[in-house]
Amino acid sequence: DYVEMQWLMLQQEKPEDFVIATGIQHSVRQFVEIAAAHLGITLAWKGAGVDEQGIVEAVAPYKAGGGAADVTPGDVVVRVDPMYFRPAEVETLLGDPAKAKSKLGWQPRISFEDMVKEMVAHDIKEAGRDALCRKEGFTVCNYDE
Repeated sequence: DYVEMQWLMLQQEKPEDFVIATGIQHSVRQFVEIAAAHLGITLAWKGAGVDEQGIVEAVAPYKAGGGAADVTPGDVVVRVDPMYFRPAEVETLLGDPAKAKSKLGWQPRISFEDMVKEMVAHDIKEAGRDALCRKEGFTVCNYDE
């Protein structure tokens, strides 16, 4: 969707700004729950605000074969870290793709759920690659925090 929209913008005779968005708002919690569910993990949420945590409630076999073997019920897998708060936080973020739809005929095609599943599958593939490289004695850079 994103690359197609970029391509459509570049086809214009006169450059213009367009918003690349679906017009549908999702929360970080929704993102986390979909990703966890795709891995066979059910989460329970406890606490509020900066004290909120996502705790593993149940673990089922990973849907794409394999499993979420590194987590067990009771593990805290989501925490709020104020370090990642935006300095000028806004109440809501929602892109309006109306101009792109009307002027370019663009419509988003991939659903939020499918995008999250694609991201999880990619991360699982990279984790497998990194595990194999470590097993074979290669150094693997750690790009997460």
